Amino acid sequence: MNPLNRLVVKTLPLVPKPVVRSIASRYVAGERLSDAIATVRGLNTEGCMATLDVLGEDIVRLEETEPTVVEYQRALAAIAEGGVDSNISVKLTALGLKLDPAHCRRELSRIVETARRYGTFVRIDMEDSSVTEETLRIYFEAREKYEKVGIVLQAYLRRSADDARRVAAVGGNVRVCKGIYVEPPAIAFQDREEIRDSYMKLVEDLLDAGSYAGIATHDPVLVERSVALLGRLRLDRSRYEFQMLLGVARTLRRRLVADGQRLRVYVPYGEAWYAYSIRRLKENPSIAGHVVKGLFGPRE
Repeated sequence: MNPLNRLVVKTLPLVPKPVVRSIASRYVAGERLSDAIATVRGLNTEGCMATLDVLGEDIVRLEETEPTVVEYQRALAAIAEGGVDSNISVKLTALGLKLDPAHCRRELSRIVETARRYGTFVRIDMEDSSVTEETLRIYFEAREKYEKVGIVLQAYLRRSADDARRVAAVGGNVRVCKGIYVEPPAIAFQDREEIRDSYMKLVEDLLDAGSYAGIATHDPVLVERSVALLGRLRLDRSRYEFQMLLGVARTLRRRLVADGQRLRVYVPYGEAWYAYSIRRLKENPSIAGHVVKGLFGPRE
């Protein structure tokens, strides 16, 4: 780990919360749904689509799932009533996956049924490897009931090539990302180029199989390789989109949009913004570089 990144991660819990908030405000839309919708509206004006994420994964009590479900239902209503171009992304640990998978399934069903009423797409996020298989099972079950449900595959996991074939077999909509959780070499590639090669193979295999691909990356190398691949395949742009996190790689984001690429921005919001910010840094210390840049570097 870069020494500066290590220092940022180690000392961040000591930083006053208002200072952390000022840093996080670039990467989190705010605490309220109205903040998130305003952010989405601004992104739409820039030519971007969005996906809303209600913060609060890895709960410790099942009672915590109720406000999350209600907030997603409110978000789905606000997206429809506000006429904004957005869907939603859901982390299953926020619905109790690690505590009671059956409870998690029931809570996800409530969200999916609300999404069905509005015709809105639901993305099931992928989390650490301890829940990969169960997340996929829940995805396949949900998609049998509602076609507009998608999944995420992480390129650094060695199993993802097989998982891509499983998802492609049902014509699944897949977000492909590198993966941010710290995983052992036995199950995850560690070398940067191995991860990149795995990433591109997943994207190509999914597109060849007829799946819709969300190309989620801020890596300029992967963006260029993806653009080249899409050019070779001569795909209609309705078959894929690029995706990025709020507040990250905005210059690259604007360039892709200017080139006519469809691009969706991941917009997290909610009262759990502080825990989210700290957890993201611990899970992926390289993000600390973005924090330092946000504090001391020029604005993009």
